[in-house]
Amino acid sequence: MADTPRRRARDTGSGSDVGITIGSQSTPKWQAFYANKDFGNIILLIALYWLQGVPLGLAHGSIPFLLKEKLSFAQVGLFSLAGYPYSLKLFWSPFVDSLYDRKFGRRKSWIVPIQLITALVFWWMGAHIDGLVRDPAENIHEIMVLFLAIVFLSATQDIAVDGWALTLLSKENLSYASACQTVGINCGFFLSFTVFLALNSVEFSNKYIFSEPRDEGFLQLGPYMSFWALGYVLVTLYLVVFKAEGAAEDSEGSYGIVETYKTIWRICKLPHMQQFIAVLLVAKVGFIPNDSTTQLKLIDRGLHREDMALAVLIDFPVQIFFGYYAARWSQGASKLKPWRVAFILRLLCSLLGMLTVYYFPETGLTSAYFYVVLLSKVAGSMASTVQFVGMSAFITQIADPVIGGTYMTLLATLSNFGGTWPVYFVMRSVDYFTSATCLLPSGDSFSCATQETRNRCKVENGICNTIWDGYYIVSTTCTLLALVMFVWYIRPTVHHLERLPVHLWRVSKDRS
Repeated sequence: MADTPRRRARDTGSGSDVGITIGSQSTPKWQAFYANKDFGNIILLIALYWLQGVPLGLAHGSIPFLLKEKLSFAQVGLFSLAGYPYSLKLFWSPFVDSLYDRKFGRRKSWIVPIQLITALVFWWMGAHIDGLVRDPAENIHEIMVLFLAIVFLSATQDIAVDGWALTLLSKENLSYASACQTVGINCGFFLSFTVFLALNSVEFSNKYIFSEPRDEGFLQLGPYMSFWALGYVLVTLYLVVFKAEGAAEDSEGSYGIVETYKTIWRICKLPHMQQFIAVLLVAKVGFIPNDSTTQLKLIDRGLHREDMALAVLIDFPVQIFFGYYAARWSQGASKLKPWRVAFILRLLCSLLGMLTVYYFPETGLTSAYFYVVLLSKVAGSMASTVQFVGMSAFITQIADPVIGGTYMTLLATLSNFGGTWPVYFVMRSVDYFTSATCLLPSGDSFSCATQETRNRCKVENGICNTIWDGYYIVSTTCTLLALVMFVWYIRPTVHHLERLPVHLWRVSKDRS
């Protein structure tokens, strides 16, 4: 959802070229990759990030689609609060960085128990979630709390994995961290969003899987979550049995909890960091309506879930492709230049998204118009990926390895919060600014601005006439506001920050 669910979940990592030169001979990139001494650790990082992508694909992808069929934007906005732990993890990240069992491993001390707890929650939800989703209006608060819990667990695992990524890979291979993050999270998200929605769709399953029509899709949410409960257990067992953290991996330095919080506070007090924080908190406002509501509006207009899933399927390799080249583009003195270019492209995609909704065929989706929807989706995801990787490269460059995951989590949290805090208000505003009246055959009328009242209007054989749609009002306002901020504040500020020497972003432990 906002800022593309993959990026909205986090903006950390490293981003640089993944080509390798061994000695004086240049080897093919993929051949060199397989011969890399860190190959096993790279695969492990991908697996750990993959596990993060699974709950994110549900919380920011599939579940909102399932809920929107029966709930209003405001109610779906309530569910969006489940994503807040990723934007608030800074508050407990010092505990993850500072409290651990030295013998077991600094990062494993958190990753192992967190993943086992996540597996238990997934297993329990596998037996109960389908019943809750069948009546979301009555169970929306319980659904939100359950996903809030698994996102909290995933965010905590993220803190530990981000810190481990800085030491798990050798210095010359640190540039692979961003690639591991991008591939892993996108694969997990892809399975939980695209693949799950397609297999959960009755129409898709009856057309491509079942020999005789059925009333339910091939894959329900409960069995899917139960499957990934086993996946969490298997990866965790591998960590316990086969992967040990050496002394070198514990050499980041050991700040106490209080000292870590003090260090974070000193970092936040740096004048240039305050400018960076301001940019991170407001930079995504213009993208939120398109990322969080456009796809849901297309569903309202008649786009089927399996059609959207197919669009995401086609979009997936594009993200991987542009993620790699964005990493190369982000090298050099102007690391945030791709981020600035993609900012304008995302605003244009917001405009294209509004036009796609407005001109959606009244008779239903046609093959030609599907390509228009696909273009809008791919262009938006491409720009979002470029921004993500560009910001990841910059954050990795300035992050202080002495406090490892906490420093990266600080910057990631601020970036995430910039893409999270507007979502709830944007989705509520869509309903608030929408005006629609249902005309019944009897001559009576009532407001049908929400999904619940529209469903009631349909049941009573009424006609819901929309006077004005809050989606266009909110989207236009946010886009124009973002454009003004970009020209007058964001662009010049970012251009200044990326030219600062790295040492100005560091804070000494002994500094008062």
